[in-house]
Amino acid sequence: MSAVVTAAVSPAREAARASERTDARPYASPYLAGVALGVVLLAAFAAAGRGLGASGAFSSVAAAGVAAVAPGQAANPAVAGYLGAGGPLRDWLVIEVVGVLIGGFASAWLAGRLGSRVERGPRIGARARLAYGFGGGVVMGVGAKLARGCTSGQALTGGALLSVGSWVFIAAAFAAAFAAAPLFRRAWT
Repeated sequence: MSAVVTAAVSPAREAARASERTDARPYASPYLAGVALGVVLLAAFAAAGRGLGASGAFSSVAAAGVAAVAPGQAANPAVAGYLGAGGPLRDWLVIEVVGVLIGGFASAWLAGRLGSRVERGPRIGARARLAYGFGGGVVMGVGAKLARGCTSGQALTGGALLSVGSWVFIAAAFAAAFAAAPLFRRAWT
């Protein structure tokens, strides 16, 4: 009985959610976006001599914060490796992440998708969705530190450099995602 009720309610909810976004442009083709990402990666190698990544930017900013609050800890090897000349705003990865934030904001604004709603499926509440997102971010952050690089650094940059460890990482990431998908699919359908 509940499956019938859920099936009858779900399309109505989806129609209501779709009507909220009638003025938004459609999403870009994932194939075109993939090619564009490859061109950006090539441009990063050509212009900066480095690939893409993000977790190093957070480490640089955190190290600068530690050095500002506790200057004696700046000599600590865990912190000193991230303290470049001129502070974190001179670090390539910090500049990249700032550019990603500005670009994401501009893209959402130009596409009419700038808003403050929580994207979620019909069977999950906003708080639970935010908790899952936060928990996933924490797991990915810890994993990025353990793997010595985030998914963009490991998969994109390392994969482009034909690093065996990066190819193993991305295969493991896809396998884990496929294994976990059935656990979370019900919340989105």
